[in-house]
Amino acid sequence: MSRIAGRFRDLRSQGRTALIPYITAGDPQPTVTVPLMHALVEAGADLLELGVPFSDPMADGPTIQAACERALVHHVGLHNVLDMVRSFRDRDNDTPVVLMGYLNPIEVMGYDKFAAAAREAGVDGVLTVDLPPEEGHDLVAALKSRQLDPIFLAAPTSSDQRIQQMSASGSGFLYYVSFKGVTGANRLDVQAVKDKLVQIRASTELPVGVGFGIRDAETAAQVAAFSDAVVVGSALVNRVAALADKPDAIVAQAPQVIAEMRAAMDAMDAKGSVAAAN
Repeated sequence: MSRIAGRFRDLRSQGRTALIPYITAGDPQPTVTVPLMHALVEAGADLLELGVPFSDPMADGPTIQAACERALVHHVGLHNVLDMVRSFRDRDNDTPVVLMGYLNPIEVMGYDKFAAAAREAGVDGVLTVDLPPEEGHDLVAALKSRQLDPIFLAAPTSSDQRIQQMSASGSGFLYYVSFKGVTGANRLDVQAVKDKLVQIRASTELPVGVGFGIRDAETAAQVAAFSDAVVVGSALVNRVAALADKPDAIVAQAPQVIAEMRAAMDAMDAKGSVAAAN
């Protein structure tokens, strides 16, 4: 069983929803990333998404685009990101780490070489934003040969057939993008997301995480009430950006976003457990 599957199994047995923060590796400086990863776990993160900086992050809004730009100033590339995961594993061998990024850097390295290097570094899953399951056979095969979870993005427009295809090709969890558009937008329709997850769960046995539009503790708790995971990106990256000129303060202050969400989600999970018992 993969670290990701094991973590979701344990959380399910506890009646808890996973909290998955996203940060861009190397933002605002490479030396911040690993300490921030540890701080996020201490604040309540169950899994970590580590973004691989890319020069043309077409699925991302201004917040994460700017984070990529800050990281690229320091020439942070895929090899550096793997080194960061390797360093993180010196202290934490339990928290699953998912790399999130675009196909080009992986193609440059080569699928098999990347999968081997990612496995050796301690990566658990790979979410490639611009690779649909129909075109992902070679990368998926390379990842699965190294016991890495390929993770796919489902959208509001995803059909039952497409969700089944993602489920067959992927593993770990399915990432549901809560609305059409780029990261960082502020138009989450909680009821629409809840309705869509009913449809998705009829077509997959994978845990379903919800991302895009999770902006504060309240929305995190609302989504936690019916999802398997809440994915937080822009709200956290905005906090990092606000402290970009004070990198020493980032590790101490930015994880507060996650701590607040974790507390609200746990309160919601506990309320749901009491309701179920009654």
